[in-house]
Amino acid sequence: MTRTQDAAALLPEDFLESVRRLTAQEGAVGGPSGSEWAAGLPRLLADVLDDWGLTVAGPACTGYSSVVLPVLREGARLALKLGWPHVEARDEALALRLWDGRGAVRLVAADPHRSVLLLEALDSSRTLGELDVDTACEVTGELLRELHVPAPPQVGRLSEHVRRHATAVVGAGSVLPRRMAERTAGLLDDLLSDPSCDATLLHGDLHHENVLHTLPGSDRPQWLAIDPHAVAGHPGWEVQALLRNRRDELGTGSAFRYLVLRRVEVTCDAAGIDEDEALAWSYVHTAIQAGWAAKGQDSDEVTFDIALLKALDG
Repeated sequence: MTRTQDAAALLPEDFLESVRRLTAQEGAVGGPSGSEWAAGLPRLLADVLDDWGLTVAGPACTGYSSVVLPVLREGARLALKLGWPHVEARDEALALRLWDGRGAVRLVAADPHRSVLLLEALDSSRTLGELDVDTACEVTGELLRELHVPAPPQVGRLSEHVRRHATAVVGAGSVLPRRMAERTAGLLDDLLSDPSCDATLLHGDLHHENVLHTLPGSDRPQWLAIDPHAVAGHPGWEVQALLRNRRDELGTGSAFRYLVLRRVEVTCDAAGIDEDEALAWSYVHTAIQAGWAAKGQDSDEVTFDIALLKALDG
């Protein structure tokens, strides 16, 4: 077998099949479609293993648009991440380099042009899902406190993202009930007029599955963030990701509202985020996601988002 064929055998077919369905419009501007990237992935993997002197040491783990392989380099355990180029991952290497292991996985090497990262190894089998929700939210908040540093000028702006996607939920034909659409529009005016709304480097997707435990015997902090969707924005934007995890633990009726607000309270207290600001940003964040769900004809998701908006409205 050739080295490319050897590399192809390391890549899960179900991951490749999923990535092939991604369109160029969903990816980085000027980047490949998912099908094009998947076709070249075995060759890319073989080249990177050779270029960086790596040996694969176990089966791959996969996400929505990336694959991570445990590797060895001169006996040291590391993780090799190859990702389909898309907007949300564009500044991942920049953010990890700026954080330098504080609150997040440590970046060892990066080749942004090939969308490849070499990272410290973490225990992918252990996420915050193993902790009770309050503790998981507290840990996440503590990580956010470390990650929230001044944003570098080259990172994308949250305000631009919000303006671009909010029109579907505040204009005519909104999927939201009229009162919710009007509240979203009012909050947008207030939040986006704040000159500090793009001042902080955000993780952008710090839910319970994006926090991993360190390896046994490590001298690093016990829990570290992975997979940032780095953006310059307001810290309050981060909280909403924690309201979408572990939905079966949110209950129904009055319990649902109480437990949603409890997660906000615990996270904000640990992160040092103003709770009222987090509620406002979470409301806007949820409204935008309702618009995406409606566009994708996901009625169950729209229903959940509307329930979440009711809970966040205090």
